[in-house]
Amino acid sequence: MSASLQTVRVRSITRETHSILSIDLTPVGPQPLSAFEAGAHIDLHLPNGLVRSYSLMNSPSDLSHYRLGVLHDRRSRGGSAFIHKHLRVGGLLKASAPRNNFPVSHAQRAVFIAGGIGITPLLSMARHLAGSGAVVELLYCARSETDVAFRDELASLPGAVTYHFDDQHGGAPDLENLLRGYPRDTHFYCCGPVPMLEAFERACNVLGIEHSHTERFCGAGPSENQGVGFEVVLSRSGKQLYHDGKGSLLDTLIASGQNLSYSCREGVCGACETKVLEGTPEHRDFVLSASERASGKTMMLCVSGCKSGRLVLDL
Repeated sequence: MSASLQTVRVRSITRETHSILSIDLTPVGPQPLSAFEAGAHIDLHLPNGLVRSYSLMNSPSDLSHYRLGVLHDRRSRGGSAFIHKHLRVGGLLKASAPRNNFPVSHAQRAVFIAGGIGITPLLSMARHLAGSGAVVELLYCARSETDVAFRDELASLPGAVTYHFDDQHGGAPDLENLLRGYPRDTHFYCCGPVPMLEAFERACNVLGIEHSHTERFCGAGPSENQGVGFEVVLSRSGKQLYHDGKGSLLDTLIASGQNLSYSCREGVCGACETKVLEGTPEHRDFVLSASERASGKTMMLCVSGCKSGRLVLDL
């Protein structure tokens, strides 16, 4: 879960589309909301016991509230379904302090590409960069025009906003063609469904784009070493465990009595990041950079495994 939680109140719930709600959260009591950077997210601890991560859409300069967008995922395991069906104005929730795995670089030109609910972090990022004087463009992709959420925010966004509707164009956008021809110092950001992110990464590779950034809302597949056990040593207590490779390392540690921070269980939020003192992790997350993975100094407990047969963790 999280060591630092704040109670927040649901100030408003607005239906943006048939499947997306926007939710405004305000502090309870005199303590202000924690500061955040554009691109950050928080973990919501829901009354049904689930913890889910949601991007902050509002400006970091406005700490009177947190604004979230929540898609009712048809594959929901209970998080978004609970919010859409049971959350009410005036209700109280626990929220973590903001974390940012998707920071915005202070470039002079930036292009943001959003697919569906992936617009949520990009709105705050684009607004922040535009406010600093950068040239900002945003491409918002949706299945149809009726799936466009946050119309007021998009209308007030400085810079050019372009829409792509799959039903009007016969499918997904040609990202390789759309990203072609920009200056080399342009930064490109993409957040959306997995097929869009994969198409974005292919286009960036083909075009030799130097500054590309992505964030994923869904997580990793099974580890290639799943089912292979390994020894785990907790350095602070000296406790030794054996993870049999079934389920996650996070589950094994929780079952042993460890009080750990976690949220998504899919390797996308960064809440369970833990220092590795010895051993070689098998990384399956979407948070760490290539250099961070190569260093082997940290890992996400919810999805990652071990290549060396033994891990010593800073726990």
